[in-house]
Amino acid sequence: MTNEQADNALQAIEMARASGKIKKGANEVTKAVERGTAKLAVIAKDVQPAEVVMHIPLIAKEKGIPCITVDSKEELGQAAGIGVPTAAIAIIEEGDAKKIIAELKKAM
Repeated sequence: MTNEQADNALQAIEMARASGKIKKGANEVTKAVERGTAKLAVIAKDVQPAEVVMHIPLIAKEKGIPCITVDSKEELGQAAGIGVPTAAIAIIEEGDAKKIIAELKKAM
């Protein structure tokens, strides 16, 4: 996982927040990934306990959904525009982030 991918994932969240649809929090993201409705899943590295999000990349891989890890819950919460740290975000409708998500998917 490169920093560029993490930056692109955060940018995609910001774009999708404005023009598409996102789900926030480990439970919502898990459901979206399991249902196959997520276009991109992003989880934070600093989640404690790690068990809260460690299943998400596995399910995402099964479903062929790109899953990106970013450094902090703060970054993720900020990108999602919620002002509080969050463990995970899923993009459900890409909106303007379609191109970035396609590039992230190619890099999988």
